[in-house]
Amino acid sequence: VQLQASGGGLVQTGGSLRLSCTASGRTFSSSAMGWFRQAPGKEREFVATISWPGRSTNYADSLKGRFTISRDNAKNTIYLQMNSLKPEDTAVYYCAGRSNPYVSGNPNEYVYWGQGTQVTVSS
Repeated sequence: VQLQASGGGLVQTGGSLRLSCTASGRTFSSSAMGWFRQAPGKEREFVATISWPGRSTNYADSLKGRFTISRDNAKNTIYLQMNSLKPEDTAVYYCAGRSNPYVSGNPNEYVYWGQGTQVTVSS
């Protein structure tokens, strides 16, 4: 089981990025998925989560309205659309998968992790 995240990069304040995470293997089917991020010197924090097959989503309160999580089950891929980016959004973003279809903001409840993609927002 592998998760491959992509789409990170350098963007100016106010800009947008769309992250993608593609899963290999059977894990994507029936798995809730999530995005987390970790800034230098800080703990990993919850960003967003989406259920299987995608009817339910949940977001960190501070990110509601700017970030949108979605999934394309035919492509085994989840996305994170990030708008109105701020310098404090700078972090490594990780995608993760659960072993059940229910949303969760707790990283300890995820069993599959991608390698992370760097997002840097310049002021």
